[in-house]
Amino acid sequence: MLPVTLATEDELSETIALRILADYPDLLIGSCLRRGGNGYLRSRMRNFCEIARHGPVLVVTDLDTHACPAALRADWLHQLPPPPAMLLRVAVREIESWLLADHDAILVLLGKPARRRLPDNPDILLNPKDFLLDLAKGAPKIVRQELRADAGAVARQGLGYNNRLCALVRELWHPQRAAERSPSLERTIARVRELAAETGT
Repeated sequence: MLPVTLATEDELSETIALRILADYPDLLIGSCLRRGGNGYLRSRMRNFCEIARHGPVLVVTDLDTHACPAALRADWLHQLPPPPAMLLRVAVREIESWLLADHDAILVLLGKPARRRLPDNPDILLNPKDFLLDLAKGAPKIVRQELRADAGAVARQGLGYNNRLCALVRELWHPQRAAERSPSLERTIARVRELAAETGT
């Protein structure tokens, strides 16, 4: 059984990807590659494809400003044909959309007042991270202080943003539940499931 090489943009993306993979015990986790931002991922696509000739590789990135996942893949891969074990999966438009898709987990974090504003399909949000930070205005004080940056700060997020959201993913967030509201997550889980089935044979 060959381990999966996981490559992601940031800590939250890595934590979510690991949670998805945890549902498939046939998939062992090998190296976790994370350098901050998608520039690193894009620059290493040829390397990831080479690694995928010898074992599975899961790359998770945000769609950001690309028109659609197919456009991002075409841009990143150019004429490079990816091996079957190379999974380039795209969160539409940011990894926070996958997080927002699990209403049960988000309501535990932000409180019941957020219920009326949670999107039925967070994949259609133009800025899921900003949407989440806006929702956090009504969260309990400690959560609000961790997620949101102080007024006048350069960063959009607070110092506790990653710690708080990664803990939520590990403890409460459920991929299958979230996939009911996020088509891009549903497609990602389907490909991971196929990979697990191939690995188990």
